Amino acid sequence: MALSELSNAPNGKLNVLVFGAGAIGTYIGGSLVLAGHQLVFVEQPKIVDELRERGLRLDLTLDERRKTQDVSRIDPSSFRIVSTLEEALRYGPFDVALFALKSFDTPAALEGLKPFAEKMPPILCFSNGVSNEPAIAEVLGSDKVIYGTVTSAIGRRGAGDIVLERLRGVGVAKGHPLSEKLNNSFNAAYLNSQLFDDPLA
Repeated sequence: MALSELSNAPNGKLNVLVFGAGAIGTYIGGSLVLAGHQLVFVEQPKIVDELRERGLRLDLTLDERRKTQDVSRIDPSSFRIVSTLEEALRYGPFDVALFALKSFDTPAALEGLKPFAEKMPPILCFSNGVSNEPAIAEVLGSDKVIYGTVTSAIGRRGAGDIVLERLRGVGVAKGHPLSEKLNNSFNAAYLNSQLFDDPLA
């Protein structure tokens, strides 16, 4: 099946935009690719070139549920990675965007996002720091922000190359129309997702 067909597939798979292919972006995004979802990453040009050439490498062997002692290698043809949001949006519409950037990268990312605000899907924010979600809401509106957190420990060996060091889970705030679907999809991808009543907690 071609990438462009996945988001309209009857099996309920997601079309996901991921800001950042660092440790969290690679772990969450890569796990979703392994579960059959369509992913488009937005990253810096140098990293785009690297990952287009060699793909992703996820050492998830710590998770016994995956029943493998082999590192998961994801071929570049299984996902897309681009250097601009404008290019990424050509592969939409997206069901959700994952914000997996460092806090200090948030202002620049949001500035670049402003011209495309109307085309943006809801954003699930995994960035560390307590002020990221309000900053996103200021640009997109509060209805397009979902609070999230990652409590699993992820080591980064290089661009698109991560190792699961300690399996805890992922948290998604309740209250958004997408919250339950995201929680279910994450759990089907072995991400140990839980819904939480209080997003600030």
